[in-house]
Amino acid sequence: MMGATTMMTNTEIASLYEAMVGITDQMLAAATAADWDRLLQLEHQCAACVRQLKDNGDTPLAGQERVRKVNAIRKMLDSDRKIRDLTQPWMAKLQAMISNKTVERRVARAYGV
Repeated sequence: MMGATTMMTNTEIASLYEAMVGITDQMLAAATAADWDRLLQLEHQCAACVRQLKDNGDTPLAGQERVRKVNAIRKMLDSDRKIRDLTQPWMAKLQAMISNKTVERRVARAYGV
């Protein structure tokens, strides 16, 4: 990974976007396997890439690098949609479990159980 003080070339920027596609592909595989710990690890890796891009500044790309970036973003958005489709039911189930435990605790406190 490049340091914040070193500006990335356009090729390096496009390559970083493509590396993020690989990470989001792995995230989709983790979500498909319900491997939530792995999904979280990969989310941290992806966030590190985003920070690296932000640290580099807003460099507009042109030509082949721009095409690579746009294709990478499209692939990431597609994977993100699929990941959300897989995680939303799990998140709803988790929220319901948390809500039920909260109600149980309130009832227990109210009745001194």
